[in-house]
Formats: sequence, structure tokens, C-alpha cells
Amino acid sequence: MVAEQADTLAPHRTQPAHTEDPRAAPATPPRDADSIERILAEVLADVVQAADVSADSDFFADLGADSLVMARFCARIRKRADLPPVSMKDVYRHPTAGALAASLATTVSEAPLPAAAPAPTTAPSPPAVREPGGGSAHYVLCGLLQLLSFLGYSLVVSVVAMQGYDWVSGASGALDAYLRAVVFGVAAFLCLSALPILAKWTLIGRWKPLHIRVWSLGYVRFWLVKSLVRADPLVLFAGSPLYTGYLRLLGARIGRGVTVFSRSVPVCTDLLTIGAGSVVRKDASFSCYRAHDGVIQTGPVTLGKDTTVSAATVLDIGTSLGDGARLGHASSLHRGQSVPAGEHWHGSPAQRADADVPRVAPVPFGPLRRPLHSLLQLLTALLLYIPLAVGGVGILLAQAPQLAAFARPGPTALTTWVFYTEAFAASVVLFFGAIPLGLLLVTLVPRLLGRTLTPGRAYPLFGFHHGVQRTIELVSNRKFLNRLFGDSSAIVHYLRHLGYDLSRVHQTGSNFGTEVKHEIPTLSTVGSGTMVADGLSIINTDYSSTSFRVSRTSIGPRNFLGNRIAYPPQGRTGDNCLLATKVMVPVDGPVREGVGLLGSPSFEIPRSVLRDSSFDRLKAADEMRRLLPRKNRHNVATMGWYLLVRWLHFFLITLLVAVAAELHGPYGVFAIALVNVLVLAFSAGYFVLVERAFTARTPLVPLFCSIYDIRFWRHERYWKAPSESYLRILNGTPFKNVIWRLLGVRIGRRVFDDGCFLTERAMAAIGDHCTLNNGAVVQCHSQEDGTFKSDRTAIGARCTLGVGAFVHYGVTIGDGAELAPDSFLMKGEVVPENARWGGNPARPMEPGDTPGGGGPHANA
Repeated sequence: MVAEQADTLAPHRTQPAHTEDPRAAPATPPRDADSIERILAEVLADVVQAADVSADSDFFADLGADSLVMARFCARIRKRADLPPVSMKDVYRHPTAGALAASLATTVSEAPLPAAAPAPTTAPSPPAVREPGGGSAHYVLCGLLQLLSFLGYSLVVSVVAMQGYDWVSGASGALDAYLRAVVFGVAAFLCLSALPILAKWTLIGRWKPLHIRVWSLGYVRFWLVKSLVRADPLVLFAGSPLYTGYLRLLGARIGRGVTVFSRSVPVCTDLLTIGAGSVVRKDASFSCYRAHDGVIQTGPVTLGKDTTVSAATVLDIGTSLGDGARLGHASSLHRGQSVPAGEHWHGSPAQRADADVPRVAPVPFGPLRRPLHSLLQLLTALLLYIPLAVGGVGILLAQAPQLAAFARPGPTALTTWVFYTEAFAASVVLFFGAIPLGLLLVTLVPRLLGRTLTPGRAYPLFGFHHGVQRTIELVSNRKFLNRLFGDSSAIVHYLRHLGYDLSRVHQTGSNFGTEVKHEIPTLSTVGSGTMVADGLSIINTDYSSTSFRVSRTSIGPRNFLGNRIAYPPQGRTGDNCLLATKVMVPVDGPVREGVGLLGSPSFEIPRSVLRDSSFDRLKAADEMRRLLPRKNRHNVATMGWYLLVRWLHFFLITLLVAVAAELHGPYGVFAIALVNVLVLAFSAGYFVLVERAFTARTPLVPLFCSIYDIRFWRHERYWKAPSESYLRILNGTPFKNVIWRLLGVRIGRRVFDDGCFLTERAMAAIGDHCTLNNGAVVQCHSQEDGTFKSDRTAIGARCTLGVGAFVHYGVTIGDGAELAPDSFLMKGEVVPENARWGGNPARPMEPGDTPGGGGPHANA
């Protein structure tokens, strides 16, 4: 275990993990490989506690080191003035002291001799904001204004909803109720769609590059517009011309024939330019703003004509792609990066690549296809989906007086046991009845509709086949069912029912995590013996500006896939591979077999190390026959807890809504508006109590154990039973810090959290005034094959985690440090104070790389 790095850390300030090496280093670095080799061997021997380390001893195969041990080694080297810094990528590329010394000697010999003390590694910071937003008063005022905004929005929605409900339920028959539902639904849809656009132009006008202090009045306007823009119902039409039309109305400059599949809605849309014929794939982030050191920074994102932005990418502010340029999957552009016209780049940060993004043959179509497709989508929503949602309850109440009596209880209804019995029965029928219906839907739709799609054939966009592909993707990715069955033996049966080809399943009880998604399940293949952690995204579809093509995506046998991996159909990995967290799966070159892959762009590492084989004896057939049934029984109980927790929440929310219905008479729409706020407050309090109840019985502590250890099974229960979905609405508000603290996070004062996710709340420490960007993850655990490891992570004061950054377990980040967007900070790393790290895997950035940047400063 690696508890020694973080167990004694204070919650708001980190301390160096090691003291300076007692062997004093000369001021001038040695220039020859022999001297460097000797120093490396001495430091490594101390880290691995070996008497001697030879020049040709492999770090992993001979010395039994792993990435955690080598992270400590790198941290020790970085503290020495007589050696250049060493990154984990250097260690994996040169896994002996001799090879690493030769590489460093080349680096030193090519560098000019220092004339004075080494230059500082930190770059100039933007104008300092020592007390973000003006201190505690602004912090409290901001939260109050955000709360009042939410209450006001709830009141307006409640007034409109109740007026519409009363009008629809007063219909004389089913047809009249349907027509009224259509009229009301159309009016409500238009109002909800237009409100964010009106708010943006009224409160902001045109976005410009500027800095806005968090918790200031200018930030309140920014937050309000961001929240409304991302809650617009038109966001549900991502991937259609309606969505790009919505972005144009918000001020984005978008050319003809552009298709955007990502639902990560850009906020500062006037700073977004997309040239004609460009394609932006799913899970791409290009919001035209980011937070840094307590300041919201807005900036342009420019895509030229016929560009392609692949899946799972991050575009920082101040980035651009020239005409015909392409950005590969699992890649990012850091601030100031620009891809020249016609080139293909990949990696994080991106660099020029030899392989090209797969191209789909264009399928020309007439000018009417896009507007007709948009019209059909609108008519389907307005004439089918919205009337069912708005008028369905009204039609039922009009035809069933007994339901009407329940929906509008009398003054004494809440004091009778009949009311609660009926509410209990209704919640059981609705909640547990929806599960088999959902299973039937996700099983039949992909198998029936999938027959109409031929792999390898190019189909035109916005036609019948495109509608089939989008329907399959939407229906078959059900987060509730994935979480119910994930991390258990049941998940392989569920995925097979969806249409996955899983070959001959080698059941481990943890074949897949709770988060796995796809585009066409019937074209997804996973080989025998492969285990997958959370966050796998199987890509089955390629796009051009006019066409799409579906393909089979195959993941080889006996693989292990870490977290947050996007796997494309062109993936070049075969048998017995380890795909590390956030790895960019290679799409060119030979098929990789029997190796590990790390980073973006990826490079080879050992498939496994000695530490991860500690529990291999448990994989024997007789041990599996003994342990797997025990894990299955525990997982079944966990699934029961998952259903019980969510049903009880559903039942209590039903009662809360019923109370509001009773109070509607004397108090009018104010009762309905109040219940909207109470539902959120109750949900937060309920799931906080659920999580604290689970952790009170089984506290989260650093672990190194087998996946067949009951401590791991309890950890799985902790992941599954509580919920985190309610936290999203609190992003960017002081209230999220309150919830984090209630959940056990050791969090400092006035932390700005724009959408960070903490997997083990009680094992994370976050210092004062930290800035956590949207999509950032702090994950205090790792699973590799049959081994589970977890440890605490500490983030110092005034640190910034970039958009989509991923921090692993056992990590220490010093005060004032910054992690660039889309970076992966590996387990056990120690980031010095005020350092700037970036990349996948993360490493110290060059002095000229300034992700914080400068720029205009405005406190609107």
C-alpha cells in the first residue's frame, strides 16, 4: 500500500513527500552518461530499497518496481539540481539506469550551459486575484443570488405548468385533451427554447475575450446564462440541423453543412467559429471558456472548413484548426495551439500524426434534406413526445376519477392510511414495473432496427438509416440499467441481450464496470477474458459532413481496459493488452499484443508488473469455484440496496409532490414552486445520509487487495448505492462545496467547482480557493486485472485542475500548482508548489507553455 504519501496530509496544505536528498548536488549538471547513471542508480536503489542497482537492471522485470514506485523515483530526481527532470514517459521508454542516463545525457549535452541559477519553472500568471470575488461577502451574496434565480425560474415554470395542466385536464374528451396538449406543448417548447437566447442577448450581449472573477456579480450573470443555455430543450437535438441553428441564434458563426454531435454546449458562442462542412463528434468539449485560479477566462475556438474534431476531445480557449485539418480521438489542443490546414494531429497536447482520421465517402443530397429532417424532428416532438409528457396525466385523470381523487386529495387526505397505501402501491408499480419494460425495450430495439444497417456502407445523413442509428444509440444506452448490472456477473448477460458479441465469457464478477456505452451494440465485440473498468465508450460510427458509416468494433481477448477509454473501430490492439486510463487507442501501425499502452499518443509499457500478480493464485479454477459464488451473492445484495435506495427516494418524492398538490388550493402556484426547490434539497440530503450510512459501517481506507476480497465488494457497494447525479445542478455554486463537505471531502474555503467528480469523497483533500474545471476527475482508486488499489489524494491551496483533467490515487499536488486540460496525472505523482503540469501522462511543462495565460481582465 502507499498510504505513507497522503495519510498525514493536512486538508488544505500539502507538504513535500520527501526531504531533499542528503547527497548534495553540484550546481552544474554533469554532462556525461556515466556520472548521470551513477546518480540514477543511487537514487533508485534508495527508492526500491535495494543494495545495488546495475546499469542494465530493468526497473520492472528485474527490480519489481511499478508505476507507483517509479513516480516516487521521478519526484526524487526532480528535486535535484544536478539532473534534468524525469517523467514517467521517460522511465517507460528507457527502463534501465543505463538507457535513462544516456537519454538524459543527450538532453543535457544539447542544452546550453547555465550562466546563472536555473530559470524558474513557473510562467507569469495572469493578474492575481488574491480573494476571488472579493472574499466571503461576495461568496455568500453570489450563492444567495443563484438561489433566488433558481426560485424565480421555478416559480415561472410552476405558474405556466399549472395553468397548462388545468387547461388540458378540463378537456371534454381524449381528442380534445390531445389537441390542448399539443397547443400547450408547442407554446411551452417555444418559450423554454427562446428564454435562454433572450437571456444571453439581454444579460451579456456579445461575448468577448475577458476575465471574470468567480463569485462576482459578473460571474452571476455568466452562471445564469450558462445554466439556461445548457438547459434549453434544443440541446436534445444535438447532431441535427436544429442544434446548429440554436448555436447560430446564440451568436456562433457556423457555416453550411456543419454537424455537431457533442452535447457539451458551448457557452460563449460568439467566440465560436466553425467553417462549412465540419464535423464535431460526441463527447468533444469546446465551451469557449475555462476557469483558472479563481477567474473565468473566455476565448475563441476556431474551426476552419471541412475540419473533423473526433470523439472525447478537449479544445481549450485560443485554439484553432485550419481548413481540412483533423484532430484525432482522445486528444486535446492547449491554449495557443493551432493545427495547420490539411494536417492531422493527435495526442494531449496534440502533435502532428502520421495516421489519418478515417474518412467516409461523401453521399451528396439535395438542399431540402436538412430542413425537412429538422421539420420532421420538430413535428415528432411536438405532436407525439410533448403531448404524451404534458397531456398524458391529464388524459388519465379525465378518464379515471379514482386517480383524480388521489391526485387532488381532500383536506384530510394526508391523515388517512389509505392515501399512503395507495402512494406506496403506485410507487412500487411504477418503479419496479418500468424495469422489465425497459429491459424489453433495450433488448428488442437494437436487434430489430440493427438489421437495416450494413457495416461498411456509406449512408446519407438525416435520412431513414441515420434515424435508425440514432434511435439505437439513444435507446440502448440506459444509465440506470448499466449501473444496476455493472460490477457484477449480471453485466455480461445484460450486454449480450443488447447484442454484444462477448465470445466465450470468462466470468470474473467484474467483467465490466457501471459505465459503458456504445453506438451500435450488435456491432460491438469484446474478447474472452477481457475486463473493463468504468467509462468505456465503444465507437461504431464514422462521419463526414454528408454521410455516416457503421463498423464492427472489436476489443481483443485477455485485455484489461482502464477508465475513460474511447475505443474506435480502427483500434490496433489484439490479444493480452493493458490499456491504461485515458489512453489513446492506436489506429495505425502493427497490432499490439502482449503489451501495455499508456498515454495520448500512446506508447508501450509492461503488460503487468510483479505487484499486480500478487493475487494470481486466486485465478485458479478451484479458487474461482469457491470465491466467485460468494462475490455474486454480495453483488446481488448490492443490487438490492441500489434498487431499494432509489425506490425509497422515488416514493418520498411522490409523497412530496402529493403534498404540494394538496396545498395548491390554498397557496396556489407558490406551493408547486416550493416543491421544485424542496425536491432538490431533499434529494441532496437524502443521498448524503445514504452515503454517510454506508461509509459509517465501512469507512473508506487505503487498500491493496484482490477483487475477491470482501473489502473490495463493500467498495463496489459504495460506488453503486449512493447517487451523484443531483450534484450537477449545483455546479458553479457555493452549495456544491457544502455537499462535498457533508459527503466527507476535506475541502477548503471558497473552492470553485464547475463540474468536478470525486469517486471516493472521504479520501480526497482539496485546499482553499482551488479551481476545479468541468469534467475534471479525482479518482482515488485503480483496478488492474484482479487487483484493486486505493489511496488518498491531496490537492493544495489555489490549485487549478483543467477541463477534463484526471487525477489518480496517491497523488500530492502542491499549493498553487496547475494541471492543464485533458491531462492524466498518474498514481503516486508529487507535483511541486506553483508548478504547471500537463499532458497524458502529465509531466512538468516547459517554461514557455503557459496554460494559465494572460489576457484582458474584466470584473463585470
